[in-house]
Amino acid sequence: MAGDKTSRWRRKLRLAIIVDKSFEELFSIRFNLVTLFFIVSALVIMLIGAITYLIAFTGLREYIPGYPSGEERRMVMNNLQRVDSLIVEVRLRDALLTNMRQVIAGEMPMDAFNSDSVAEATRLEHNNIAQLFQKSKTDSIFRTQVESDDNFNVDAKKESTNTQLEMMFLFPPMKGIVSDKFGEKNAHFGVDILGAEGTRVSSILDGTVIFADWTVETGYVIEIQHDNQIISIYKHNGRLLKKPGQRVSAGEAIAMVGNSGSMTTGPHLHFELWYSGVPLNPENYISFE
Repeated sequence: MAGDKTSRWRRKLRLAIIVDKSFEELFSIRFNLVTLFFIVSALVIMLIGAITYLIAFTGLREYIPGYPSGEERRMVMNNLQRVDSLIVEVRLRDALLTNMRQVIAGEMPMDAFNSDSVAEATRLEHNNIAQLFQKSKTDSIFRTQVESDDNFNVDAKKESTNTQLEMMFLFPPMKGIVSDKFGEKNAHFGVDILGAEGTRVSSILDGTVIFADWTVETGYVIEIQHDNQIISIYKHNGRLLKKPGQRVSAGEAIAMVGNSGSMTTGPHLHFELWYSGVPLNPENYISFE
C-alpha cells in the first residue's frame, strides 16, 4: 500500500493542448504530482510576496477599504499635536485661575515650578554670569550712579501715577458709609462700604472681567482689569452679574451687595483698588458719600 502511494505521487503525467478537429498537439508538458506541488507552492509564495510588497511600499494600500489615506494620516497627526497643545494651555489656565483664587482669598499661591530645579537653574546662571563678568572699581561707581538715578525715576513715576489717577474720574462702586477704612498694617487692602442687601454694585471704569467666582472667606468675588494697569476687586457680593471675559463699562452693574463668605458680619461691599500690584486707598480717588 505504501509503495502504491509513493508510485502514485511519482507517476508521470502529461498536460497537452490539442486542436479539436485535427488532434494536432500544440503544446505539452510532463510532470508528476510532487513537481506540481512544488510549482504551485512557489507560485503562491511569490504571489503573496508581490501583494505584500505592493501594499507596504506603494500607494495601492490607500485603495484597501478601511485603510487611511496619506491626507487622513496627516490630519490625524496634526489633530494629535493640537490636542496636546490644548491640554498644555488648559493646564496653564487652570493653574492661573487657581493662583488667582488663592491670592484673592488671601492664601499662598501654588508654586508652578519645582523649587529645587529653580534653585539649581539660578545657581548655574549666577555661576555663568560670574565667569563672564568681573567687578571693577569703575563699574561699581557707575552702578551706584545708575541705581540712584533709577530710584529717582521710580519716585517720579509713582508721583505721576498718583497724579494721573487723581485726574481720572472713577465711578463709585456704590454709595454708603465706609465702616472699615484702608490699612496696610492689618492687611486690610480696601474699604468696607455698608449697604442694604441687593444694592447695585457698579464698575469704576471700563474694563474686562478676569475673575468671577466663589471663595470661602470672601464669598462671591468679581475682579476687573482696567487700562493703565488698574485692577478693581469687589468682595462679599450676594450675586454676580458678569462672567470672566466679559467687557464692562464704567457705572455698569456687575454684582449685588450681599453677606457671603466667612469673613463678614453683615451686608456690605469690600472694595479694593490696585495699581501695578500695589494696593491704593480708594478714598483718595473715589467719593463714597
